[in-house]
Amino acid sequence: MLGWARFSAARPNAGHRAVAELEARGLASGPITQNVDRLHHAAGSRDVIELHGALAEVRCLDCDLREARDRVQVRLEADNATLLAHAPELAPDGDAELDATRALLEGFVVPRCLACGGTLKPDVVFFGENVRRELVDTAYARVAAADALLVIGSSLAVFSGHRFVRRAHELGKPVAIVSLGPTRGDELASVRVEARAGELLPWLVTALG
Repeated sequence: MLGWARFSAARPNAGHRAVAELEARGLASGPITQNVDRLHHAAGSRDVIELHGALAEVRCLDCDLREARDRVQVRLEADNATLLAHAPELAPDGDAELDATRALLEGFVVPRCLACGGTLKPDVVFFGENVRRELVDTAYARVAAADALLVIGSSLAVFSGHRFVRRAHELGKPVAIVSLGPTRGDELASVRVEARAGELLPWLVTALG
């Protein structure tokens, strides 16, 4: 609740916009992303596979109804005005240290599903949960249809993304990685570029004409 305003105010950077431009020119298919921020959509990408879901939506664990996170935020703030008024300072990523306001949390009101009164959950994959099988299969099909796989700004430490590098390699497709620091897929990469995506990708768009 406290960090949502900052998180939802984030805007695409030059790297997101470059990916959308490559897609618009037919030079790349839609991205497969582990991010949950919807910034690829905001940048103009049209066919995004969100492996880990998106924080912009909330799902009922009982009836599977989806609701926009912005609507849930309105209810959260209305029901927890006291905590909101005494909100601690936020960290840059929107997190908050709540030890100083722990007493206020005792009466915290968690919103329920408007349809069935069930339990709501951000529509994202938490640690220990699995990516939906249909999303994985769709992403595998996209890799199989591609000429090459471009990995942008990921350490590939999480298997949900690393698996596609392995699949591309198994299929004999070139893998290019643009990232700062080593990644789990480096030994399978045909090309490895140490650079910031927001700087390299706009250059790539220009270079490709």
